[in-house]
Amino acid sequence: MTLSQSVFKAYDIRGLYPEEIDEAGAYRIGLAYAQKFQPKTVVVGQDVREANGKMKAEIIRALAESGVRVIDIGIIATDMLYFAVFNYGYDGGIAVSASHNPAGYAGMKIVTKNAEPIFQGNGLPAIRDLAASDDLASPGLNGAIEKKEIENDYFNFLLSFITVDKLKPARIVVNPNFGVTGKILERLIKKFNLPLQIVPLNFEPDGNFPKGRPDPMVPENRAEILDLATREKADFGVAWDADGDRCFFCDNQGIFYEPCYITAVLIENLLRKKPGAKIIYDVRYAFAIQDAIARGGGEAIIERVGHSFIKARMRQDDAIFCGESSGHYYFKENSYCDNGLIPFLLLWEALSLSGKTLPELTDEYTSRFFVSGEFNNKVADSAAKIKELAERYSDGKIDYLDGITVEYPDWRFNVRSSNTEPLLRLNLEARDENLMATKRDEVLGIIKE
Repeated sequence: MTLSQSVFKAYDIRGLYPEEIDEAGAYRIGLAYAQKFQPKTVVVGQDVREANGKMKAEIIRALAESGVRVIDIGIIATDMLYFAVFNYGYDGGIAVSASHNPAGYAGMKIVTKNAEPIFQGNGLPAIRDLAASDDLASPGLNGAIEKKEIENDYFNFLLSFITVDKLKPARIVVNPNFGVTGKILERLIKKFNLPLQIVPLNFEPDGNFPKGRPDPMVPENRAEILDLATREKADFGVAWDADGDRCFFCDNQGIFYEPCYITAVLIENLLRKKPGAKIIYDVRYAFAIQDAIARGGGEAIIERVGHSFIKARMRQDDAIFCGESSGHYYFKENSYCDNGLIPFLLLWEALSLSGKTLPELTDEYTSRFFVSGEFNNKVADSAAKIKELAERYSDGKIDYLDGITVEYPDWRFNVRSSNTEPLLRLNLEARDENLMATKRDEVLGIIKE
């Protein structure tokens, strides 16, 4: 049995297979989850990785031996697991997925009722400790195991977010990074005869991820979709990570949009439907998002980075939406969970209603607010470096909600520590492009000293 303590991350379980986690380790996690949370019915699905298929079988066995009724929903995008848990009222769920990690990794994302996440702050350490305990043993029960097709219900749910008859024909480049989201979208189009033509890229599901890490956030992974969208003169392009819960967009002019710009556009659309609603945003970028919320008459609420914090804050404040700078988009009607297809549909709707191209639709924000992208820097002492930044920029407005955020009227930045590595992450924005570049280099220089 292999189950390294290192696989228990801040928000999920993820590690090399079989060096850090294997089927026997997955079995013990299944037993520990059942013992800790005592669920009656749990839904289980997996991403396209072969190792996760083997691990899923052992998780199902462990749950059934614990007397749990197990609902197997097959190979899915992670957001389908969340949907199944809250839509059918199950007690919990496990998406057997290593998310956007390269081939060779296995993992899990675990939730309880209403698809609320299990993470370091509310139960993941207990699962870790139980799984490693010499006292952990199978109860030897015989819970039912069922297979369930959820796709039709999921499709109807997705389309409830938009007015389908307002959608205008579009031709788009679709890059699911060898996950299943492209195929899911293809079936959605066919079932409802949606006026959408797909230009496929990395479209066939393949858990070996032949082109490397299946993560659109990696700048090197963007060239393909930018090139194809430009050559094909597509209306726009969309890319998902391998498990489909994050999405990113580009146009046909070689521009890959930072999520804060898409978030601003979606906020406009959502606040037209629900004026005065509360919107959450994370500490990394604020200018465009605050502007969109103010113009839409909404209420802006800042929160620290991380899906567990975002979801908890949305529930606490009854917020309708959050667009995180990592490409996660969260919706109240989605039980406050992230989803990779809803923002795509909402953006298509916004383009259809406006009659604009993507560059025209986003110009209100891209022409006035300029962002650096994220820079990761290894440092010997993160706390000391954050203290140094606070002293250097003491004349700015300083906040410590998540790392350090320093704000001036025309520019701001956030520097925060990685949860897993000796890194500081810098995100900086300004109301002038030259100022952004100057201040980016200035802050980076301090971090690297």
